[in-house]
Amino acid sequence: MNELKNLFEEIPEILNDEFFEELLTTKSFKLERIVSDGHSSPENFWFDQEKNELVILLSGSAELSYDNGQKFILNPGDYLTIPSHQKHKVDKTDLFEKTFWLALHY
Repeated sequence: MNELKNLFEEIPEILNDEFFEELLTTKSFKLERIVSDGHSSPENFWFDQEKNELVILLSGSAELSYDNGQKFILNPGDYLTIPSHQKHKVDKTDLFEKTFWLALHY
């Protein structure tokens, strides 16, 4: 399907939860768009994923942490590779503008 789309458009005006959209999926990887609006991971919750994940922050800001205490502050243009089974969580995202991410799971 050849359809021109824009990463910053076609999202709900109000986001009660983070917005996830799969953009491309193959046997080897999944590319998704994530939109956060002041969201964070639930307390005492850690992502523990089977695949490596490359996250790229396009707009807004975010703070992530690993279960080993390592913390990352992401601003537009920053990216981070999260190894498979590295427990991690989103501590906070921007409260004043939507945070747009691309996440590549491989």
